[in-house]
Amino acid sequence: MAASSENAPVPKRACPDITFPEAWYMDSGEDKKAENRFEPNVPCTKETLLELGINYWNVDPTGFEYPVKSVPWDPKDALDPALAEIRDNRGYSYADIITVHPDHLPDFENKVKAFQEEHIHDAEEIRYILGGSGYFDVRDFQDKWVRIHIKTGDLMTLPEGIYHRFTCDSDNYIHAMRLFKGQPIWTPFNRPQDDHESRKAYVANYTNKN
Repeated sequence: MAASSENAPVPKRACPDITFPEAWYMDSGEDKKAENRFEPNVPCTKETLLELGINYWNVDPTGFEYPVKSVPWDPKDALDPALAEIRDNRGYSYADIITVHPDHLPDFENKVKAFQEEHIHDAEEIRYILGGSGYFDVRDFQDKWVRIHIKTGDLMTLPEGIYHRFTCDSDNYIHAMRLFKGQPIWTPFNRPQDDHESRKAYVANYTNKN
């Protein structure tokens, strides 16, 4: 079933935005759903996120309807011209939609704990936030944690092989679309993965160039 809108807006740019979500270096707080900022706060710049291989677009989902859950969800059903343009330019051919919330995700707390484990993937990770908010944590080139606060309208990609983790924030709600090129890649490879081909490629393509 297609996402719906009464008045589709004109397409936005299908290249990474010049602004990024707020990001900061995080301390080792026990509550992983808290902001966990240093005092004083230590921001992480857009330039650093770009160097780490992260891309970002703002795609406002207002006016479009998406299911609470759909596995799979055909990205060809996207009626938002901005989302469709990014889909076509980047070759996303598979998607699903999930809602991370106690009412919609069975075994909620254990699933969230699994998301919080540090890992890599052997493919790019793409997330489009349809509602709610949460955190992507990524390792910088000095192996420090950077926390990125993603909210409604944020579409972000993480490069293959980057160490990262995810959690919802203290609101315990995030409605997200996951996009893939070709067949979906579900497998997380928990750290350490320094001998994994995807990790070695990330180090060669990003870490060793900075």
